[in-house]
Amino acid sequence: MSVKDSVRRTKFKLKRDFFTLENIVLALAIILCLTWTYQSIAAMSRNWGLSETLITEKKELELLSIEVEAEELENEYYKTNEYQELMARKILDKKLSGENMVVMPENSEAAKNKHKVAKVEKTEKEYSNFEKWMMYLFPDY
Repeated sequence: MSVKDSVRRTKFKLKRDFFTLENIVLALAIILCLTWTYQSIAAMSRNWGLSETLITEKKELELLSIEVEAEELENEYYKTNEYQELMARKILDKKLSGENMVVMPENSEAAKNKHKVAKVEKTEKEYSNFEKWMMYLFPDY
């Protein structure tokens, strides 16, 4: 038996046993399934990142709109007669006719601490990876 014969036999066996129509179709189906799975996971990952970005941007927008509203209210306050009168009294030492200056003693520590409210820091709940996926896949979770 020569080398040429053994190569021909190997080619024949490969054609007959491995490169059949059924095996080729099966291999293509497996490749397509793996590609589809990879692309689906990549799309879900991209969507997750985009939704996280969207949530962050919405929070930032809400914060900025609150800041804008506060600035608008502050500007309205600066236009009022009460503010102008207070600034005239404070900066220019102006007073209305008939007013007298009364100097009050400093507040005691008990008076200063009477209405203090303890600050409570709010922290966002930390979600596990599974909970994040459940919220992403099922928004009502």
